Amino acid sequence: MHLSPPAIHERAKRLKQEGVIKGTVAILDGKKIGRPLLAFVHVDTQNWTSTRSILEFRAFKEVEEIHTVTGDSAILLKVRTKDTQSLEELLGKIHEIEGVSSTRSHIALSTYLERGPSPLMDVEDSN
Repeated sequence: MHLSPPAIHERAKRLKQEGVIKGTVAILDGKKIGRPLLAFVHVDTQNWTSTRSILEFRAFKEVEEIHTVTGDSAILLKVRTKDTQSLEELLGKIHEIEGVSSTRSHIALSTYLERGPSPLMDVEDSN
């Protein structure tokens, strides 16, 4: 589909008004901003009420995403830090939050794909 720039602008404007587009962001290169270490931190809490303390994680600049999840953990964080020492310091801050009982971290060695959901569906997916 080939649209003119004004048509693209109008379509984006409509999608924003409908809430399909939640916002526009610049995707930064972690290495170039001094935070090349990407990790996923699983956070265990003492109970569901403690899980509500997740809003405190927003205060940490290293935290890019916060998700409540099913499975072995209550919360999954996507974080970027300068190095393993910085990650360890962040984990210490996370453990200071009331209700956090433990964490498990997974450091990404390489990233091959990062993207949001696709608005396009294959015909088979819509059936």
